Amino acid sequence: MSAPLRVAVVGAGVIGAAIAYYLQTGGAQVTLFDRGDVGGGTSSRSDGNVLAIDKEPGYDGTLALASQDLLARLADDLGAFEYRAPGSYLVLDNDGELDAARSWVDQERAFGLPIRFLEREAIHAELPDLADDVPGGLFCASDATLNPLLYTRRMVEAARERGALVRPHTPVALIVEDGRVSGVSTAAGERYAVDVTVAAAGVWTPALTEALSMPLPIRPRKGTLLVGARGPLHGTAKVMEFGYLMAKFGRTRIAAPELERYGVALVYEPTASQNFLLGSSREFVGEDVTPREPVMSLIARRALRFYPGMAQSLFIRAYAGLRPWTPDHFPLVGPARGVPGLVLAAGHEGDGIGLAAVTGHLVADMVLGRPAIVDPAPLDPGRFASA
Repeated sequence: MSAPLRVAVVGAGVIGAAIAYYLQTGGAQVTLFDRGDVGGGTSSRSDGNVLAIDKEPGYDGTLALASQDLLARLADDLGAFEYRAPGSYLVLDNDGELDAARSWVDQERAFGLPIRFLEREAIHAELPDLADDVPGGLFCASDATLNPLLYTRRMVEAARERGALVRPHTPVALIVEDGRVSGVSTAAGERYAVDVTVAAAGVWTPALTEALSMPLPIRPRKGTLLVGARGPLHGTAKVMEFGYLMAKFGRTRIAAPELERYGVALVYEPTASQNFLLGSSREFVGEDVTPREPVMSLIARRALRFYPGMAQSLFIRAYAGLRPWTPDHFPLVGPARGVPGLVLAAGHEGDGIGLAAVTGHLVADMVLGRPAIVDPAPLDPGRFASA
């Protein structure tokens, strides 16, 4: 019997955790490293989205649906991580969005998404707390939510139970020998020789690969969330405004200039703890994760436009995280071009929680030589090489 493939996974956020889980369960010997706590970076500063409703028809939707299917199985295998699948809504701000929303539904339904358009009467029947002038909305039945930090830790625990080694608070550097990444080294001088190294450190992945003269087009995009106190909820399903899609993909949107400046759009997410999260924003401000008053105020004001009754809500805190943005909104997943021994898995922007399962499975497929769960070609890190 041959020895198991040795793999170092750098980054114990949700993406690295899923990769470690699927590799270890697939027969590899994994060592998982992180410079901080398990899930202590962006994964602990996000909401629990597992969405298909906000994915463009085609490959983007294929990834989302595949990940949702895997997640439903993980919910049975990993133990509780506050997983629920109540579906999600997109609500419209004005009549000018009606045609675009109907077109979005037609495209998504043709692709196979379980989505439907809701006229004014229907959306208010399903979401009675909405402002009276909301003209319509969309509902996707496959969408789910979870606790992102708990999800990350459950996958790491499961990988460890199956034999993976976990090294938090252990910054590492890549070992490069004869043009090949042959492992990682720690600040204490430890060297881990492995067959494959997976760089899955989110917005910090470019710093990890910097010594290879291999610039990666990943930028930190800040997102701020408010946390409501426990109390009456404004519905039990995820609700976003249709303009969230415009903010996400950088498209023209009918909105006030200050909303455009900070990429603010309604995101309402009830949690299993009977409080709710409120977002969202999108800013390029480096690695600053300090919640700022102008952005928090805009998020609150935007929520009141759709939920007037939220004026009576109390908020207990705010936090911000860094989405790993790429120019085409697809992550970099696959072997690093021209650098044997290195696989990249980063750049999921705001979709890391939702796409972690399919990413972890896909990387395991690549590393272990199995048929890929989805076509990996659109995620090839080499697609930006000419740029």
